Amino acid sequence: MNEFDAYSSRSALSTGLAGRCPRCGQGRLFDGFLATAPRCETCGLDYSFIDSGDGPAVFVIFIVGIVVVAAAFFVEFTWRPAYWVHIVLWGPAILLLSLGLLRPLKGLMIAVQYRRKAAEHRSGG
Repeated sequence: MNEFDAYSSRSALSTGLAGRCPRCGQGRLFDGFLATAPRCETCGLDYSFIDSGDGPAVFVIFIVGIVVVAAAFFVEFTWRPAYWVHIVLWGPAILLLSLGLLRPLKGLMIAVQYRRKAAEHRSGG
């Protein structure tokens, strides 16, 4: 039984979305809004393996884009408001949805990366 198996009952979805350690589910994953902590204060997992790259931002763009465009079309074809109404509605909606989804999706990608034992490709040459 290895170190990973001792904690395998933790869900990557629940720990990632909550911003908790992907191994123990207790310690904080983030130091700041998006900056990861150096290690888990509970189980000591070194977070140096973390490399989520642009993945969370891409998913946020797709999700927010679909939601906002669908809502904007619905509002436009239902009520035909003035253009300034669209700016007032969708500008803040894009900002709030993007900021609200970025941290949980980054935590989820880190947790999945840990669960799948993913690492950067290193060529031996």
